[in-house]
Parts: sequence; C-alpha cells; structure tokens
Amino acid sequence: KIHDLLKRNSKKEKSIMTIIDITKEEDIKSNSVLFFWASWHEASSSPNGSINAIFQMLAESTSSSGVNFYRVEAEAMSSLSQKYSVQVIPTFILLDRDGNILDRIDGGDDIPRLTKAVATLAGSHTSKTNKSKTSSTPKEKQPSPDENTIQSRLKALIESSPVMLFMKGDPTAPKCGFSRQITELLSQEGIAFGTFDILTDEDVRQGLKTYSNWPTFPQLYANGDLIGGLDIVREMAEDGDLAEQMGVEKNLLEDRLKKLTTRHRVM
Repeated sequence: KIHDLLKRNSKKEKSIMTIIDITKEEDIKSNSVLFFWASWHEASSSPNGSINAIFQMLAESTSSSGVNFYRVEAEAMSSLSQKYSVQVIPTFILLDRDGNILDRIDGGDDIPRLTKAVATLAGSHTSKTNKSKTSSTPKEKQPSPDENTIQSRLKALIESSPVMLFMKGDPTAPKCGFSRQITELLSQEGIAFGTFDILTDEDVRQGLKTYSNWPTFPQLYANGDLIGGLDIVREMAEDGDLAEQMGVEKNLLEDRLKKLTTRHRVM
C-alpha cells in the first residue's frame, strides 16, 4: 500500500512538498527533519522504498506547517553523520527553530514515534507562527486544525505496519484490560504488529473515531483496513486461522531472526 501511494503521488502534476537532498551542511535550515540514508539500505535509498515513502508522506501531510524536510546520504556527508552521531540507517534528526536537536529516531522500526515527533515539530512551529500573527489582532479567532493534515497523519500511522494496533498503553504495559487481552491474543497467534498509545495523543485518539467510524479502543488494522476491536478479533480467532482471515503472514521465529540479522549490513 505504501508503494502504491508513492506511485500515485509521483503522478501528481504539482508536488505538495519538496524534499531537499543535502550536499552542503550550510543548506540546512532550522525547524527541520533530517533523514539519513545509505545506498546499501534499499528501504531508504530506493525511490519506492518503504522508509522513503513514509518520509514523503510525512512531508506532504505537514506541507503547510513550515517544517523543512532533508535527505542526507550518511556516507557521502560524513561530517554531518559525525555531528549528529549517526550509527544506524535510517536515522531521523528533528531540529527546532534554533537548530537544536528536538528529537531523534534511530532505525526505521518505530514509525508511530517518528510520525508523532514530526507532528509535534509541525504543531510547535504553527502555533508560534499563529501567535505572532494574532498578537497585533487579538480579536481574530484562531484557525481550527487542518483536517487534511490530521487525516494524512492517521493514514500514515495506520499504514506504518502491516498489522497496526491502536491501544491504551503499550504491549509491555497495557493500560486497560481490553488492550492487554488483544495484545496477548495476537502474540499467541504469532502475528507481528505495531502499536500506538492513544493516551499520548488526543488528536489521534479523537481523529480515529471519525476516520474509521469506530468509537472505542483498541482498534486493530490489517493492510490499512479496520478489522475491529477485541470482540471481533476474538471471534475471528475462534472461527479459524486469524492471520489468514486478516490477510497477513504469521511472524514465525525463523523469519523474525532472519529479518533481525539482515536488517543492517553489519548487525
């Protein structure tokens, strides 16, 4: 789905957001996201690579926020890699308006955290811009959040993993019984899944209720489509192979080990 989305975006007559490939350190502006990639890492180097596609979607979803998005080839720009202590590909560095490091995400496994960090950076910049604009006109009403931006962010989160669970807490520390039960069920079925803690982001929590017309949590998605909550997932598991019904592959131990040991050139 990410690859298809990237292909569709590439056909648009007008680009929503330009991602700049950095060749000189002085070209980097503040309030930006740096994406360190390498030629040997296909997911980040290929135009249709999954990490590259996600970075493009994040850039487009925050196109009106004033955040700058840069791609940095880690080995070609070794001075920048050393400056930001880049040791893993991909690495994402977020810089605030003063050029200081606001956050960093090492590796491409925690896309929900990356999405949230970018949204925080974009929101911070937008709120400061709005504040400066309205200081001279205090009676002017603040604009409501950009619905398209929220929708794009939710879509990016949902598609960040083939199986994505929006829950209260995380698998190691669930904060409600339903969330605990559904994570245990998925693990017992051998299904790998990504998670997002809705208690940490009210925009995501409220936005998902209308995005999928499903008012309660947890919410489970497979291949970008809503499966449902605990009751539905439990019934599916009782009816037969849950992974097969969801259209995903089981996360067998041998496959997990292979993916782990081949994740980077040196592991």
